[in-house]
Amino acid sequence: MSERESMPYDVVIVGAGPAGLSAAIRLKQRAAEKDADISVCVLEKGSEVGAHILSGAVIDPRSLDELLPNWREDGCPLAEVPVTENLHWVLSRTGKSSLPHILTPPFLHNKGTYTGSLGNLCRWLAGKAEELGVEIFPGFAAAEVLFNDDGSVKGVATGDMGVARDGEHKPDYQPGLELHAKYTFFSEGCRGHLTKQLIRIFGLATDSDPQVYGLGVKELWDIDPALHHPGRVIHTQGWPISETDGTNGGGWVYHQANGQVSLGFVTWLNYTNPYVSPFQEMQKWKTHPEIAALLKGAKRVSYGARAISDGGLQSIPKLVAPGMALIGDSAGFLNVPRIKGTHTAMKSGMMAADAAVDAILSQRSHDELAAYPEAFEESWVRKELSVVRNVVPLVKRFGDFMGSGLAGITMWLEHFGLKMPFTLKHHPDHETLWRKDLVKPPVYPKPDGVLTFDRLSSVFLSNTNHEEDQPVHLTLKDPDVPVEYDLPLYDEPAQRYCPAGVYEIVGEDVGEPKFVINAQNCVHCKTCDIKDPTQNINWVVPEGGGGPNYPNM
Repeated sequence: MSERESMPYDVVIVGAGPAGLSAAIRLKQRAAEKDADISVCVLEKGSEVGAHILSGAVIDPRSLDELLPNWREDGCPLAEVPVTENLHWVLSRTGKSSLPHILTPPFLHNKGTYTGSLGNLCRWLAGKAEELGVEIFPGFAAAEVLFNDDGSVKGVATGDMGVARDGEHKPDYQPGLELHAKYTFFSEGCRGHLTKQLIRIFGLATDSDPQVYGLGVKELWDIDPALHHPGRVIHTQGWPISETDGTNGGGWVYHQANGQVSLGFVTWLNYTNPYVSPFQEMQKWKTHPEIAALLKGAKRVSYGARAISDGGLQSIPKLVAPGMALIGDSAGFLNVPRIKGTHTAMKSGMMAADAAVDAILSQRSHDELAAYPEAFEESWVRKELSVVRNVVPLVKRFGDFMGSGLAGITMWLEHFGLKMPFTLKHHPDHETLWRKDLVKPPVYPKPDGVLTFDRLSSVFLSNTNHEEDQPVHLTLKDPDVPVEYDLPLYDEPAQRYCPAGVYEIVGEDVGEPKFVINAQNCVHCKTCDIKDPTQNINWVVPEGGGGPNYPNM
């Protein structure tokens, strides 16, 4: 086995998302204020910064204002489209009703926010980070956590390149690189591969609820200029998700730059019917008259999907362990009612950076950055998440309409400082499925290639690519479970919850069912790792640079 080379840094950051890049910038800013030199490296598994970033997105600029106050005048693409109109529609099968602003707390009104591509914002942040001396390595997937003899995190190792599917080394084989750090930040996004291991190893979730998730499926469309209203933001609830018992979610329509709209639909992954397909829920949603009218004569130009962390305050794990910190959606700072997490993710990275700078300048290393969770406890981030902490559990417990009403009451009371004397609990998403014989499959439209589409043509628009001759990164703990357990009980739900057509059962018609994994289709959404009822599927990183290549998602 080839010996791996190593590189030392003060801080290594895994993931060039908004949290990781904000942390990198803040580290360099704080070091400059102290006339010190702190070396910072950011690893990004995508082929470039932004390649794996997907969000709606409507962004609260609060953290950006703090981190880079002149961003509006400094070429940041987010500044192009401020939100000018905010609508909330409750959909029936053929109609809609608008929820008046007066019924919703002010923090849901999107005042002062912007809509645009989170991927392009990350590309811009990466440029700012590099100007400050941050080293960013795209195309390098952190595949392994390294530990010191005392159990503290030492850093990470990137995955080997040039390994064949059978494990043999190909002619272009290159061993991974070890990156050692005084502190390592994990900013992998929702359901991070290494984060999941660290939570288990250090028991970081012992005192928190299990994380719960949604799956966001997104498309970008070029629409008729006469129908385009830059800055218009629409959120929907109700149909079609309301047609299936035990299912929650909603859609968005964001009018963004260049005559485009961002369309998306989130299905919460606590659904009970194994025949639910989040991808097809999104396609069905587009057939609503209000959405279909907007897309008349339009052209779909991009597609993607990503899981999001919906658990909120009660699901945030312990944020630190010796030598490491969890930031961004790796920890789960999303504010679900606001449908925003970029500002909280960025602030988490900045708080972790502040703690690391103070520690490094005090000649510390590989210990717990206790100042980071202490800062979080006193921050506006915690206060914001506390106000909405019961919203998701209420909707799940009482349904979309009654639950939303109760959630609205609690938000208003919390907004006025009347804190509820309780915090409702979450339950793991993989435990919610009912047997297939107890449910009725939803009815979904057949793809017409104009308004609705199939998964494979959609994956094509995500520019997803993996080296085919490499170990399958979607691993099974027990290869017999899909056919012997999941198929008879749930009709193998992986066939439907995956938005990229990765999983299929073949040979069932001749009595010889076989579970097939088309790993090259994977868009890295992590849904399989979350929703698999026996937790038999384990998502691990493929070769660096593989996966989707989102241009402006």
